[in-house]
Amino acid sequence: MPKTQVSTEALRSPNGVFSQATTIEATGRLVFVSGMTARRPDGSIAGVGDVREQTRQVCENVKSAVEAAGGLLADVCRVDVYVRNMEDFAKIHEIRAQYFTEPLPASTMVEVSKLAHPDYLIEISAIAVIA
Repeated sequence: MPKTQVSTEALRSPNGVFSQATTIEATGRLVFVSGMTARRPDGSIAGVGDVREQTRQVCENVKSAVEAAGGLLADVCRVDVYVRNMEDFAKIHEIRAQYFTEPLPASTMVEVSKLAHPDYLIEISAIAVIA
């Protein structure tokens, strides 16, 4: 099931690890991954105060959820990212680049004033299509 990264000169090129749009053949299972935080399997929070380490744990959690559904991170076609500080954009994308490869998923990132726990710096939800 091919996933294709859409790019047009009518739009500015993304400055992060995401595409302008992503197309995918819709034959398969849709997997909607709930917002993942930096919570480890043992309940502790990874990287308190460290957005890079929290992003790594969040990506690992998204990966685990997609794999449990029978897919891979490469099957992710969209992510929604909620951050406490938009100034962390470059740090977050540095880590995202270690998890997501082309064709990149479409993405939205917004800064929020609070997440479910005061130590959370980032949360990511995802949509994957698994053949």
